[in-house]
Amino acid sequence: MIAIVDTGGANHASIQNALARLGRESEITLDREKLAAASHLILPGVGHAAHAMQRLREAELAPFLREQKKPLLGICLGMQILFASSEEGDVDCLALLPGRVTRMQARADFRVPHMGWSRLNLHGRSTLLNGIAPDAYFYFVHSYKIPESAATVATAVAPLMIPAVIELDNIFATQFHPERSSDSGARLLKNFIQLGSPQ
Repeated sequence: MIAIVDTGGANHASIQNALARLGRESEITLDREKLAAASHLILPGVGHAAHAMQRLREAELAPFLREQKKPLLGICLGMQILFASSEEGDVDCLALLPGRVTRMQARADFRVPHMGWSRLNLHGRSTLLNGIAPDAYFYFVHSYKIPESAATVATAVAPLMIPAVIELDNIFATQFHPERSSDSGARLLKNFIQLGSPQ
């Protein structure tokens, strides 16, 4: 079973449907026992960082998530709350990765929120992007960005260099929404759910 952590966002059912199309059952939950029993964890996106962290703290899940060694995938907001803090609500986050999430600044050639389809610039090997064409597009919608770090394995091809994929030990995350990214997104989710499984 794959557990989707119920952070209160709007895309939980979309992720569940995307997993179902891959033949995998999932459950949206804040129940610690169900999360502990799951093979994989997903921190979904679409929401507000302070609100998501409030839900995790009220469920006493922040320490639990920090201690997990099973594959963990953060999507959009779920990626952002993996870091130490966020400007969105000026909130302390999970601190699984160092740094502060900051609001992007609009420019003449770049609108905020960053919304739509963008290609990726891959930096070396990536488990999540294995088998995906280098010119594949993924769907983004966000106003905040994570800091650049050694965990960044791909950035969005846009006027701003936006960290788009991170991988570190059991932690994986995407700034874009794989559940809304057609065949490439489906392949990425398949790569994730195959982690720790017999090939």
